Amino acid sequence: MNERLRSALVQRGLTVDEVAAACEVDPKTASRWVAGRVPHRRNRWTVANLLKIDEAYLWPETGQRTSRLGAAQSELVDTYANRASVPRDIWMSLLSGAMKQIDVLVFSGTFFAQTNPHITRMLQERAQAGVRVRLCFGDPEGEAVRIRGEEEGIGDTLAAKIRASLTYYRDLVGHPGCEVRLHDTTLYTSIFRYDDHLMANPHIWGLPASANPLLQLRRTPGGEWFERYGESFDAVWSTARPWVPDSQEQYHHGQD
Repeated sequence: MNERLRSALVQRGLTVDEVAAACEVDPKTASRWVAGRVPHRRNRWTVANLLKIDEAYLWPETGQRTSRLGAAQSELVDTYANRASVPRDIWMSLLSGAMKQIDVLVFSGTFFAQTNPHITRMLQERAQAGVRVRLCFGDPEGEAVRIRGEEEGIGDTLAAKIRASLTYYRDLVGHPGCEVRLHDTTLYTSIFRYDDHLMANPHIWGLPASANPLLQLRRTPGGEWFERYGESFDAVWSTARPWVPDSQEQYHHGQD
């Protein structure tokens, strides 16, 4: 099974029949590609172009390099002008498909819950399936959040957004396999890691994360981008403190 090709089709929302039509071959032929058979060169290029993924990533055994960026290019699945333009289906597919780990590093991450009303239940289900879930939010009482709020021109609003966002995850605290922590670090990039897939959302000074670019990455042999961002998450996580919900907290779901 070509897991890379299969996963790319799922994330793009494409069917084997659509791939077959683009390559002008029988659907049975395209099914064999997903099953592990390597297509002819012309078809490899067509599929890679359709999925917007480097050919060397989909079929590393061919030894092809379609970009001078080499391994770095094969890590880069897609780019988005801003996080808000990432289709919801991609976020849902990454979350539901995780088998080992789900790591989230943000300041408030309000979109993460507000675009998915079942986020807590889904995370609990993944944890019950053996997935390690780690969510790391900005400390609303911390200096980093205060500075970021000033830079975005929203003052204390960012801290309020974090408190509101945290209310969605109260039921994760103490749930086996789930951890929620608060960090007080300068956050250069919001990170969302799902097994060997990672969404990196670099921060531009003065702009909210939703308005900033996003890189969709995959872990590949010899690649560095995925590993660097993964190491960044781990470094922040190691300094963050566990979140203990305040029983007197007055924030409610839906506040932003």
